[in-house]
Amino acid sequence: MLMNEKIEVAKQHLNKNGFLDLEIDPLLDLFSEIEKLKKEKNAVILAHYYQEPDIQDVADYIGDSLGLSQQAAKTNADVIVFAGVHFMAETAKILSPQKKVLLPDLNAGCSLADSCPPQVFEKFKERHPDHVVIMYVNCTAEIKAMSDIICTSSNARAIIESVPSNKKIIFGPDRNLGNYLIKKTGREMVLWDGACIVHEIFSAEKIIKLKNRHPNAKVIAHPECETPVLDLADYIASTTGLLKYTINNPATEFIVATETGIIHQMQKESPAKTFIPAPPNNGCACNDCPYMKLNTLEKLYLCMKYELPEILIEEEIRLKAKKSIDRMLEISAQAGL
Repeated sequence: MLMNEKIEVAKQHLNKNGFLDLEIDPLLDLFSEIEKLKKEKNAVILAHYYQEPDIQDVADYIGDSLGLSQQAAKTNADVIVFAGVHFMAETAKILSPQKKVLLPDLNAGCSLADSCPPQVFEKFKERHPDHVVIMYVNCTAEIKAMSDIICTSSNARAIIESVPSNKKIIFGPDRNLGNYLIKKTGREMVLWDGACIVHEIFSAEKIIKLKNRHPNAKVIAHPECETPVLDLADYIASTTGLLKYTINNPATEFIVATETGIIHQMQKESPAKTFIPAPPNNGCACNDCPYMKLNTLEKLYLCMKYELPEILIEEEIRLKAKKSIDRMLEISAQAGL
């Protein structure tokens, strides 16, 4: 069977499942095969910190979503394979329209992005016509296109403080991050009522009990967590910020209140230190993102081999979305971030 015919067969499987549900020889060395495909297709693999360890280890770049997309845009790669979730792959396409962007599983969505449907948000925005719209990067391309400025968890404070005090602000889609930023900036904002299913179910009560058993441990948390959890934290930052903190802080134990995938990098950077996942308010000992974990090494291999599923964005939406990202980058540069 010729390659074009194989791709047509693969598309039929993709339409049914959102990923390439094809058999793989169990004896195949996927790490080796993926390296071959990278060279053959001039591809770069991006892996978010929340991906499984095998995917992180085979990736060319590991990091937070926007930083990965910016890194990929600087490369001469023809193909970007984003091992993350859908909105992240969209951001890569927004910044690199000339490159083919692939996502191993189209079902790898995001509860936070999904909590803000474009049609509903449009009506919400119409009720606040005089507001500057600042949206967290964890949103769809359509929402980015409807925004004035995009922000990340690391630059959100600077973005908000760049808006004149006489201007009103809509912030979304994460209400927890929004409430945290209201406290930090003193600015009143109209918040969209969205949240991340991973960060909103950490148990403050269980973290207190864990802290009692590990009194010397530093509690570190992502600002998407709810206020009672953030109140317990010794340090609050983006995923990259948390990683840097564990590297530079002399403490040897850390209770980590974010998705457990980051612990793989923390352990690699600081093998002598202990990292304890903060427990959620269910029966699990740790808190994994079910969407992030949909990506597997097998899906990554098939995605690269057949160059499917591909992320496509209407050019009008892409240009509007890029404008809001460019505005963020401009403000960040002015703030020295």
